Amino acid sequence: MALKIKLVKSLVGRKDSHIATAHSLGLRKINSVTVQPDNDATRGKIKHISYLVEVVQE
Repeated sequence: MALKIKLVKSLVGRKDSHIATAHSLGLRKINSVTVQPDNDATRGKIKHISYLVEVVQE
């Protein structure tokens, strides 16, 4: 199973660790979308920046 992740808020002014987490998921600009595997590592990253992203299960 995979997760579709969309960045819905800007990374400007966020903590460096939150920006790095978004970049590790492949999210760089608002409305960028990436598909990631549904595993514990990905879910941990999503939880870390949950206020910035929107998740849809595929």
